[in-house]
Amino acid sequence: MTTQVAVMTTQEVADRLYELFQENKWKEAQEELFSEDAKSIEPANAPGLHSVEGLDNIKKKGEMFESMVEEMHGGYTGKPVVAGNHIAIPMGMDATMKGAGRMKMEEIAVYQVKDGKIVLEHFFF
Repeated sequence: MTTQVAVMTTQEVADRLYELFQENKWKEAQEELFSEDAKSIEPANAPGLHSVEGLDNIKKKGEMFESMVEEMHGGYTGKPVVAGNHIAIPMGMDATMKGAGRMKMEEIAVYQVKDGKIVLEHFFF
């Protein structure tokens, strides 16, 4: 007897990702929706952050970013747009960064889904 595990569609991944982001559950989103061998790509001009491979390294990169934030003043994630196996989500935040002062940041995050899991996140700002 074989048991089949239901694989989420890209739209279902997008909906769940948005739901978790609205609740500020970034780590839970990674645990639930990311592939173990996912990649995360940052722009070349990203201050203090680098592109990484593997879920453990993605989590460490998130922790590093959190350590750079002195105070969060607000933020948002827009509704996802799905095209094929890609999801695009606008994001923004208003934060005081350690040693850099208060700044507003806006970006587009693009996620690639394969077999119901996020295999790539790529940030554009």
